[in-house]
Amino acid sequence: MVDATDGLEAMRAAIGRCRVCRDEPLRGTGHQLPHEPRPVAVISTKARILIAGQAPGLKVHESGIPFNDASGDRLREWLQVDRDTFYDRDRFAIVPMGFCFPGYDAKGSDLPPRRECAPLWRLPALAAMPQIELVLVIGQYAQAWHLRNERRGSVTETVLMWREILFANRSPAILPLPHPSWRNSGWIRRNPWFEEELLPVLRTRVTMLSG
Repeated sequence: MVDATDGLEAMRAAIGRCRVCRDEPLRGTGHQLPHEPRPVAVISTKARILIAGQAPGLKVHESGIPFNDASGDRLREWLQVDRDTFYDRDRFAIVPMGFCFPGYDAKGSDLPPRRECAPLWRLPALAAMPQIELVLVIGQYAQAWHLRNERRGSVTETVLMWREILFANRSPAILPLPHPSWRNSGWIRRNPWFEEELLPVLRTRVTMLSG
């Protein structure tokens, strides 16, 4: 591991070489990575928006490109940005809670992010990006880490508190979002306030900070 003082390229290289989940699997879980680790993260010294997601899915693992899947298409729709803008590292940093695809559970859903990753990498990665002004925390794992005691009992309850969270006196600002998975289409239909009230504010912030 490196810290922020070692420089951005050194950190990117160290993240790319990380094999902790392969070589030192978490004790007591019986949980092994299904593939050779391929850490996926975008660290930037210029981007003012940080996207904090969960962990790469299989398609992202195969391509090495974050949000290079249907969830990414929906996220870009929420942000109202095209692919070129989204993947411009001077505009968006992307640091998930787990850098590698964790595999599937018995039901075929993605497993949670590996627990080794955040304690090892999260603080150094954030320290390397002091210019970040807005963190989009996507899903329960990112919300639990970034919001701590402010997080409510469910993602729905937490996202419902978006105004209080976004306008709290803190730097960087934080905005909680549900996961953009297409499995959450029902959630979006049941919660019309998300598209009617939250998304316009999100898009205004994104335009302001990524222009």
